Amino acid sequence: MSLVERVSKDGFAILPNVISERETSDLIVNLQRGDLPRSRAGMRHAMRNAAVAAFTRDIRMLELAREVLGAAAVPFRATLFDKSPVSNWLVVWHQDTALPLQKRRDVQGWGPWSVKDGVNYAHAPASALERVLALRLHLDDSVAENGPLRVLPGTHTLGVLTDEALHDLSRQTAAVDCLVPRGGILAMRPLAVHASSKSQSDAQRRVLHIEYGAALTIADGIKIAVA
Repeated sequence: MSLVERVSKDGFAILPNVISERETSDLIVNLQRGDLPRSRAGMRHAMRNAAVAAFTRDIRMLELAREVLGAAAVPFRATLFDKSPVSNWLVVWHQDTALPLQKRRDVQGWGPWSVKDGVNYAHAPASALERVLALRLHLDDSVAENGPLRVLPGTHTLGVLTDEALHDLSRQTAAVDCLVPRGGILAMRPLAVHASSKSQSDAQRRVLHIEYGAALTIADGIKIAVA
């Protein structure tokens, strides 16, 4: 089954061995050397790191995004998640519905709005989120013990869900633990319902979460900000 078929069916797909051990190590070093603000839990706006920005446009990454989103697919945001014994957390069942946008526009279906680090954000309707794909590069092995992402297959087709609907789905749908080796990628639609538990391991679980849009103009008059 092709990538686009797997993502269309389940809302996600695991792709092992996308980049080499050396490339993975180099990315880690560049993220550590960078002067961007970061916390123990990771880093927002990681595309402001030159090495990360270049990697998001690597032909292998673009080809994966384009297979699902079309030939004009473009990266717009990268976030580093760093789960470890000194920064450990759980995330309840949710969908990723907030997008960084160039300008605030009061359009039906968009909002509530907020500003983070000088960037406008709004919760987007399903029609826009269906034009987004996340490629989650694993900088460490993601195993059952270190709090891997868990996904409810097929839930990306259900639109933007209420908290009550998310709770009900989590009780009715068998979750899949996304165990991805270092250098591998989890491709995921933002509307796929997902969560993660706290790590039970001393090993780090670092993930570079890169988002691509089918185009920067994501809806009529609304443009994504590269963040």
